[in-house]
Amino acid sequence: MARGPEGTGPGRGRRELKVKLKPGKGRKSSSRAWLERQLNDPYVAEARRRGYRSRSAFKLAEMDDKYGFLKPGQAVVDLGAAPGGWSQIAAARVRAAEGQGAVAAIDIHGIEPIPGVAILQRDFYDADAPAALMAALGRDGADAVISDMAAHATGHRQTDHFQIMGLAEAALEFARQVLKPGGTFIAKMLRGGTEAQLLAKLKRDFASVRHVKPKSSREDSAELYVVAVGFRGRAEGGLPDGA
Repeated sequence: MARGPEGTGPGRGRRELKVKLKPGKGRKSSSRAWLERQLNDPYVAEARRRGYRSRSAFKLAEMDDKYGFLKPGQAVVDLGAAPGGWSQIAAARVRAAEGQGAVAAIDIHGIEPIPGVAILQRDFYDADAPAALMAALGRDGADAVISDMAAHATGHRQTDHFQIMGLAEAALEFARQVLKPGGTFIAKMLRGGTEAQLLAKLKRDFASVRHVKPKSSREDSAELYVVAVGFRGRAEGGLPDGA
């Protein structure tokens, strides 16, 4: 059963009318195709109806509905959070706005305020960013580190794969420093051949590791998510002073 107040995905039984755009002056065919896909995407429409910042909110909601890693009172760090869809779901499910849980979000791009979420606009790769994140979280550790980080697509599949896997590796190294025992790590991946190295590290550090492609992830996308639960213990050394 879905844990959100209205379920996870778009309502069923609705008859959707397809939108077709006429070729416009100065509008490339690729841009027209993208806009048509957005207009006809039921998750985009449902996200707008519910006030979610992005359709990707449903991806996190789906994964949590299935695996139940977000609970009231927990502390969550959201990496690559803009425009804020994942932070909205996390804040609602840990009850951050009510003062029970806590959510800290970081992105190089700006994020409009979200009730219960501490937002940092800065580069996650900055040397002091991890300590700043934990200071914003206000807890001695995180129950979940969630990452939807992605680099701008180049159109070259292998390059895009390496970039996203590099971000996932960086997110994991951060998670190993801040997660409490039993904690959860979620990260975006792209199929491409180097996933095995990351999975080996995850299986060493977590009790259970799964590949997940949420229904709300577009079928033609190579993206999938790794859901690692049951963190076995924090790495030695911890964060720099000030965390």
